[in-house]
Amino acid sequence: MGDMQNLVCFFGWCAVINFVMLLMATLFIKFAQNWAMNIHSQMFNLDKEALPAMYFKYLGNFKIAAIIFSFTPWLALTLMR
Repeated sequence: MGDMQNLVCFFGWCAVINFVMLLMATLFIKFAQNWAMNIHSQMFNLDKEALPAMYFKYLGNFKIAAIIFSFTPWLALTLMR
């Protein structure tokens, strides 16, 4: 059962790291949005009015990926024990 325990631990830490990164990205976009919009609009030649929707889509996709690829496997393995 050592292998199962290692997998549970691995996916658990992946989930924690992913959700901390999601929290950091959310806080960054919330509190440094104007600065980020200036940088991204200049860097990628994007319209500043379109950026909030892009940020929202990015955060949503990140959250879905974190749930599917780290939290769900951790939960399934934990329930199998």
